[in-house]
Amino acid sequence: MRYVLGLALLGTVIASPAWAEQPLSVVYPPPNHKTTADRIFFIGTAPSSGEVVVNGKAIARSPAGHFAPSFPLQLGENQFTVRYQNQQVQIKVTRTSTQPTLPTGLAFSKDSLTPAVDIATMPGELVCFGAIASPNASVSVKLANQTIPLLPQSQDVDLPANSAALTQANQPIPRVPAGAEVGKYQGCATAEAPGNLGLPQFQLTLNGQSISQAGSGKISILSPAKLEVAEVISEAGVARTGPSTDYSRLTPLPKGSKATVIGREGEWVRLDYGAWIKASEVRIVPGAVPPKSLIRSIRSRNVEGATEVLFPLQVPVPVTVQQSDRRFTLTLYNTTAQTDIIRLEDNPLISRLDWQQVAPGQVQYTFNLKTQQQWGYNLRYEGTTLVLSLRHPSRVSSQALNSSSQNPQSLSGIKILLDAGHGGTESGASGPTGYLEKNVTLIMAKLVRERLLEKGATVYMTREEDKDVSLQDRVAMIDKLKPAIAISIHYNSLPDEGDAQNTKGMGAFWYNTQAHSLAVFLHDYIVKKLGRPSYGVFWDNLALTRPNSTPSVLLELGFMSNPVEFEWVTNPQEQPKLARAIADGITEWFFSQK
Repeated sequence: MRYVLGLALLGTVIASPAWAEQPLSVVYPPPNHKTTADRIFFIGTAPSSGEVVVNGKAIARSPAGHFAPSFPLQLGENQFTVRYQNQQVQIKVTRTSTQPTLPTGLAFSKDSLTPAVDIATMPGELVCFGAIASPNASVSVKLANQTIPLLPQSQDVDLPANSAALTQANQPIPRVPAGAEVGKYQGCATAEAPGNLGLPQFQLTLNGQSISQAGSGKISILSPAKLEVAEVISEAGVARTGPSTDYSRLTPLPKGSKATVIGREGEWVRLDYGAWIKASEVRIVPGAVPPKSLIRSIRSRNVEGATEVLFPLQVPVPVTVQQSDRRFTLTLYNTTAQTDIIRLEDNPLISRLDWQQVAPGQVQYTFNLKTQQQWGYNLRYEGTTLVLSLRHPSRVSSQALNSSSQNPQSLSGIKILLDAGHGGTESGASGPTGYLEKNVTLIMAKLVRERLLEKGATVYMTREEDKDVSLQDRVAMIDKLKPAIAISIHYNSLPDEGDAQNTKGMGAFWYNTQAHSLAVFLHDYIVKKLGRPSYGVFWDNLALTRPNSTPSVLLELGFMSNPVEFEWVTNPQEQPKLARAIADGITEWFFSQK
């Protein structure tokens, strides 16, 4: 790693170790790989002279001898033989089905009975049950005094995973044949009386024979008069649209937020304003009544680098945030306005604050901003007062503005955090030679730092050596230091169904609206400046794009998995050019924020 960095800085013509010719090697997929994808790519290398054949067919290779061909997979085991001259590698890839396995005879499929965990709902809400059994069976559920028929369901399409968007293959997947019997049975019912209804009993009848099997999740109906109150105990409670990590994130809940519990599912709690949160992130407040608050006057105060707006409440309530061009919208739930006076101090960010009671128990505040670019925000409770901190613009000095972006001190006073992706035991993607992403991200982060320091910026690094740094620690560093911007440096790869041989280019990823402009600008600048292919700009729910305290962008600077682009990624003569383009792009973006 240090050797490559030294070559880059000295500008010698000695080849990078990542380029050195190796014997036949396949670095991906790993041994006995299992996948649900209908194809797989092999990443590897061999000496550049001669042919590499896979199952008797010659494959394309880069000038240095690297390869990444894709092959279709049949369900079950797939055997591949990779040969180069007298060298040979045997690879077994098993494709598993995404469809449920139907049982034989009178039985339910293993682990198919749902709900599989304890659930609690409000009176009158639908409780739905599911099972997988042989087609043409009769299935029902007995719960308390009800018998609920479960009817056979056909499904004409499946939805692919979110990662399918990365390969432009996220369209619904038709079943073949459409509407085919899959042995899936579902049914729903309601219950009005509060109480513990116990475990559902699933009944299956087929060819005149019947069996009964207890479900694994108990069903309870909550009493509206005895609802629990949950208080968020983590610094930023992760609120979601549903009861698992598969569901989308909502605005994090500040520590101390309180809401009524109106449902449970396994380890998840449903809150009255519409979000779910893990039970481990809240505590139940003994003897509390459902939290509701009035709000009256509002005021602001200017602190170093930010304007804080104070919302005095009777109880800490749930909140959501939405950013858009020149607007920041805050919504308070379980809140009713009695507002007559708002005092807003003059500040460099906010031009006007508008508010309205948009629904019973829901008050919305819209901050009209003086600039289109937003620079970060934070929400916290001080007692029962919600404090919204909006960061002031981070601009280059007036002296620099009066000169040019090429001024050696053009970024004086600007704090920038650089994150070298992965590190330590977290190696990241692997190139055809086995050279790891964690090594090249550190090289690039150090080179970018040098260029930014030359421009007068203050630069922080999440790591300066090959060591483990957790995602939580990286995010905490951003939130603590509050740099003007945070850039996470990565190199890309693809899910199994991707076309590794032909997919390449620069990608930029953002999450909060305040980071969109930076992501687009850097992507376009680097692509144009260096003549690189574009992979695209993506909204993506990533740990290093989620920080709301500063505009945070993740850059995927090229594909480790692409045989040709890998040679560019690891070329010690090209790395300084990319670093300079990144630093220049950052500088130009700041100058565009006049």
